[in-house]
Amino acid sequence: MVASVFQVVVGFTGIMGLILRYISPLVITPTIALVGLSLFEAAADYSSKNWWISLGTIFLITLFSQYLRNITVPCLSYSKTRRCKKTAFPFFTLFPVIMAIVVIWIVCAILTITDVFSKTSEARTDSRLFVLEEAAWFRLLYPCQWGIPTVSAASVLGMMAGVLASIVESVGDYYVCARLAGAPPPPTHAINRGIGIEGIGCIIAGLWGSGNGTTSYSENIGAIGITKVGSRRVIQFGAIIMFLFSIIGKFGALFVTIPDPIIGGVFLVMFGLITAVGISNLQYVNMNSSRNLFIVGFSLFFGISLPYWVRKHPGYIDTNNETANQILEVLLSTSMFVGGVVAFIFDNTIPGSKEERGMSVWEKVRGQSTASNKDLECYDFPFGMNVIKKMTVLQHIPFCPTFMDWKCGNGRNQENALNPENTELTQNSRL
Repeated sequence: MVASVFQVVVGFTGIMGLILRYISPLVITPTIALVGLSLFEAAADYSSKNWWISLGTIFLITLFSQYLRNITVPCLSYSKTRRCKKTAFPFFTLFPVIMAIVVIWIVCAILTITDVFSKTSEARTDSRLFVLEEAAWFRLLYPCQWGIPTVSAASVLGMMAGVLASIVESVGDYYVCARLAGAPPPPTHAINRGIGIEGIGCIIAGLWGSGNGTTSYSENIGAIGITKVGSRRVIQFGAIIMFLFSIIGKFGALFVTIPDPIIGGVFLVMFGLITAVGISNLQYVNMNSSRNLFIVGFSLFFGISLPYWVRKHPGYIDTNNETANQILEVLLSTSMFVGGVVAFIFDNTIPGSKEERGMSVWEKVRGQSTASNKDLECYDFPFGMNVIKKMTVLQHIPFCPTFMDWKCGNGRNQENALNPENTELTQNSRL
């Protein structure tokens, strides 16, 4: 809770927006790509418990989301004007992951009942049934249910490292999410607001004793790329459903029974997509430059190698201060932090032109007039914008949609220059 206050301050004071001036596509690329690449061990571990089930999950997700994406399912719909009518529903485009999980889950259940799987197989659907049986039907959640939170300087400083890593990962996730949803790159005020709100979410999570913080989740962002659903209404209704089902213990326990190989197959698809989205940012920089090749190649490889070594040698870092050891171990074991920082340092110190670095695109975006950037309305507040636009004092609030950037003029002045081809979800993103 206390460490999350730092994240709230970084977001709502606009500190993150100031740092963004020095971030180019060369920095964004390894940060985003390493979000997916760094999780290859988890994907491999889950999948290796039964590769056939994992490959079946991958096959179905690929079949539904790629090969059958243009096939619609006829169904009936109702409107006041035309009453009942026949419409084409993009079933395979919207639910490829869910359908793949359900189908393979049923297959695993059949193979479990027929004892095709051994008693010790991780692909069995009854290996964790005890969780479903022991879970309570209803459970009311309330603050401090595990007692009053305790605070110590060592734990706060240790968690601060996790907060810093979370901030770096979230910035990369915001760009990925915008790109996959067909929205323009997030403006400064949106990133500031996102970081601040994540901090508030972590404070609430700590108060409720949930055991985990609140941050951008790469798997969910990957789901946007697969399902092509980027509407805010979906997220809002999903949040309401999660509120309701959090009280029903049996519902959460049901998903615990999903066999690990199925999860591994989903991970392989999602993490691969996130990695590809990160690499796609290189189209805006000059990759014929040896400077850029060095920065991208080294930051990616070093971002994988150093965290791997740190995790394999716990306790090796010794500064004669336990708190400092924890901070360094958390930061240096986070791939996106290591790769992003290395790329940030090299990109801002090794000589290179703005065109070579891709910064000319960023500056062009920031230099456009607000009138030509209607797409940025998707980053406005859902209500009250007419009042906010009339209050000039709010132009100096770093998380307000009318925020005037510290240096480059209007903070809203970013258009879809980095993402001209992905427009199929822009309208949904505004909902």
